[in-house]
Amino acid sequence: MARIRTATVDDAWPIAEVNVRSWQSAYRGLMPEVYLRDLSVEGRAARWQRTLADPANQGDILVLVDEDSLLGFTAVDRIRGELRAIYLDPEHWGTGLGRLLHDTAVAALRESGHRSATLWVLDSNERAQRFYAAAGWVPDGATKSDTMPGEDVLLSEVRYRIDLVSG
Repeated sequence: MARIRTATVDDAWPIAEVNVRSWQSAYRGLMPEVYLRDLSVEGRAARWQRTLADPANQGDILVLVDEDSLLGFTAVDRIRGELRAIYLDPEHWGTGLGRLLHDTAVAALRESGHRSATLWVLDSNERAQRFYAAAGWVPDGATKSDTMPGEDVLLSEVRYRIDLVSG
């Protein structure tokens, strides 16, 4: 049976594996194929190790695990009231586990005292936009553009917001 717990430094490698697999599936056709192909579990694991070791991030990264493996994770910024990430191994998409991660992240933001929360999503990621809209998130009109590290690819994002008081 799947359960959610706070991530530890020992979760860095399995988080990185889920991170890479989900990016390669979710962003196919939305990001350059060469970028997705070259994503490195090793590189991501090193970044996750640093993130998870930082006391400032304690409690902000939650993992979904079953008896055998890490299935997904979510990251929130409790100070800013932001849902930073939800990634689920693509083998488990459509099972309700992504919604479980989402609801746990939103509850953490609500419990941290925020009246509303935000998240950013690629403007071309219709699948993610449908997922968030079904959970009550709405675009609030804010947009931003970023470039991927080491790439000349511009990524356009839209911000979504959810009311945590009535929702």
